[in-house]
Amino acid sequence: MSFIQDYKAHIIEREALGVPPLPLNAEQTVALVEMIKDNVGDMAQNIDLLTNRVSPGVDDAAYVKAAFLNDIALEKITIKDISAPRAVEMMGMMLGGYNVKPLVDALTSKNSDVINAAKEALKHTLLVYDSFNDVEELYKAGNTHATEVIKSWADAEWFTSKPALAEKITLTVFKVAGETNTDDLSPASEAFTRSDIPLHANSMLVAKMDNPIETIKKLKEKGHPIAYVGDVVGTGSSRKSGVNSVQWHMGEDIPGVPNKRTGGVVLGSIIAPIFFATCEDSGALPLELDVSEMETGDVITIYPYKGEAHKDGKCIATFKLNPNTITDEVRAGGRIPLIIGRGLTSKARGVLGLSVSDVFLTAEQPTDSGKGYTLAQKMVGRACGMSGVRPGMYVEPVTSTVGSQDTTGPMTRDEIVELAALGFSADLVMQSFCHTAAYPKPSDITMHHTLPDFISKRSGVALRPGDGVIHSWLNRMVLPDTVGTGADSHTRFPIGISFPGGSGIVAFAGVTGSMPLTMPESVLVRFKGELQPGITLRDLVNAIPHQAIKEGLLTVEKKGKKNIFAGRIMEIEGMPNMKCEQAFELSDASAERSAAACTVLLNEEPVIEYLKSNVTLLESMIKAGYEDKRTIQRRIDKMKEWLASPSLMKPDADAEYAAVIEIDLNSITEPILACPNDPDDVATLSEVLASSRPTKIDEVFVGSCMTNIGHYRALGEVLKGEGPVPTTLWVCPPTKMDEKQLTEDGYYAIFGAAGARTEIPGCSLCMGNQARVADNAVVFSTSTRNFDNRLGKGAQVYLGSAELAAVCSMLGRIPTQAEYLEKTKKIEGKESEIYKYLNFNLIKDYKL
Repeated sequence: MSFIQDYKAHIIEREALGVPPLPLNAEQTVALVEMIKDNVGDMAQNIDLLTNRVSPGVDDAAYVKAAFLNDIALEKITIKDISAPRAVEMMGMMLGGYNVKPLVDALTSKNSDVINAAKEALKHTLLVYDSFNDVEELYKAGNTHATEVIKSWADAEWFTSKPALAEKITLTVFKVAGETNTDDLSPASEAFTRSDIPLHANSMLVAKMDNPIETIKKLKEKGHPIAYVGDVVGTGSSRKSGVNSVQWHMGEDIPGVPNKRTGGVVLGSIIAPIFFATCEDSGALPLELDVSEMETGDVITIYPYKGEAHKDGKCIATFKLNPNTITDEVRAGGRIPLIIGRGLTSKARGVLGLSVSDVFLTAEQPTDSGKGYTLAQKMVGRACGMSGVRPGMYVEPVTSTVGSQDTTGPMTRDEIVELAALGFSADLVMQSFCHTAAYPKPSDITMHHTLPDFISKRSGVALRPGDGVIHSWLNRMVLPDTVGTGADSHTRFPIGISFPGGSGIVAFAGVTGSMPLTMPESVLVRFKGELQPGITLRDLVNAIPHQAIKEGLLTVEKKGKKNIFAGRIMEIEGMPNMKCEQAFELSDASAERSAAACTVLLNEEPVIEYLKSNVTLLESMIKAGYEDKRTIQRRIDKMKEWLASPSLMKPDADAEYAAVIEIDLNSITEPILACPNDPDDVATLSEVLASSRPTKIDEVFVGSCMTNIGHYRALGEVLKGEGPVPTTLWVCPPTKMDEKQLTEDGYYAIFGAAGARTEIPGCSLCMGNQARVADNAVVFSTSTRNFDNRLGKGAQVYLGSAELAAVCSMLGRIPTQAEYLEKTKKIEGKESEIYKYLNFNLIKDYKL
């Protein structure tokens, strides 16, 4: 009885938090099974726990559950309250994984009721993987029950048995005016709870408004489902946890899947592309439409097929379903189960010799313009076995490189478990620990010990805490002109192309080796002219929105916001001889533009240099005992293959773009900053000083994936001999390789003399989930984004270059242009040594 007593105590603890108990782990499931076998306790309660509180898929507890239920189905044991057919029915709720073989075996049972239960369960099970072949063999051997299952799959009964999206949906509005970013929906400070969906959902919007959860509860009293409504929804990071939180409060339970919900409606004048896609994957209905006449408490009616929203009997907004297949996605429970199910149906129809099913909607494909292809369109085309892919085309490109980071890694793990996957099909899947290494919580320590083994056992590559930022490592594993994804919005390769996504799509891409994609349009950003003295690449990052604002293609105001980059691919040209590390500064920042992806047109020489260095790094990983060795070696071999015959794709001269933005480098003569607290609100030094923005700087952060070793050398050169700075100065290099080299070069001594606080390599302040600046501080940062409360509560954060950060740290304020140029004179004449990147192949006997 100790299990039940402990579990009841756990229920009380969780009730105090306003959340349901955690799913049962394997040890608890074993104890529960023994109680059921011995007919101990409240059997109805015990069976309910076994049915609804054990996670499905290939969770360890699912293994225990499936084995027990299979013994009942085989009539090896007899349980008074669970008949053999009922045991099979319960296995049928487990989605896939350990339950599938027992269900297939049950098709040959001598018990007709068991057979019928197995047939019904398999008809609605999508995650069968190789067990499909076992059913096919039974079908070919004349097993009529297997034939019935194959025919059901072919007829897509798993889909047609689900209710279609209603023609009319009545909703109560919960509106968050202005912009909602994923930090609002899934605060970084609570990142350690993300895999505990109900608990993490308690933190949704708490930093943005008073009593949001209580407001939602009161709105539910009107008796209608709640719609999440906002002017701009879901900007920022690619956090499925943000969608999870919305769905927990506004979605529907999933039978047999504890502590997770699906469904829900999200309405926004603008919905950030990654957030929109994550809603699709999760079974929610995202709609972009004018929400200006919707307010919290309004009761509205959505007519999805008519494309209208009504209030008080009047049409207040119109919309178009996008993509046109979204009604199928919602019906299937999400885009991911729809893709898997369509594949199962197609495979079954192939076995039966049937033509393509007409049950599913077909993605609308654009007409071919006959024009040339952009660089991105060619890269995605190659991954699809085509010469190019037109904007608006639905494709499923081969996804060669997949990245997972630690604050989303536990969710990705759970998604992989739910997909019932014991291996990866993507060529390389990598897991980092850059967000939690510096100040790990107990849950982080557990993850550090367990997640690497989970990843490497599936042939993935697991980094180690303290190694550094995911992007600085993953970029070194990428193959030119290939497609990738990652559960971090800054997964933006300097070579190739990446379409970041939430943990669900990352799990799907890792498991299947492909990802769903409706090809976005492209915006060309073309630089011309020569870089002027004192101007850095980070200034060019901010020059992009600066120019777009000038041309009326971007507005800072959220209501009625314009953003030419949102949901499109940013394609950058004009500086083909940049080093790959420099190119990443530009591609990385495309996340702040809400771009779907980014390409950078480079010459072969910098890419050759980069890959030669990366081969040495990967070889040193194998020597240092990193796993999975075979995966790392396979990527080394492919890099060497490319180096033996290097070639890079280039855009066609007549490629078409949604817009072309030209930036004259000759006209950029002073640093450009992103101002508090919006990465789109950019201004030159002079414009900042002439405005009412704060100019006194309390804290300075030099770190994040936007930095490389050259930035820290530049910081050190400016600080050298100046003594302690009057600000709080944080220094956090992106990788342990950078840290080691900077130490050997004497720069850490300079940082120490300046009074800097040095952090272990990783994300540090950038993520804001552990280290934080002082409340209400004014901060100058080299990090990626500066949304409200990200780096610290009430902090006002500027974003800019490491060189400008050095000057701000010394002066304790934003400098004038003249002061900036004067203080950075120390860099002049040393550029070739300062901005020299880590070429591991040129370091004798290099080892990690």
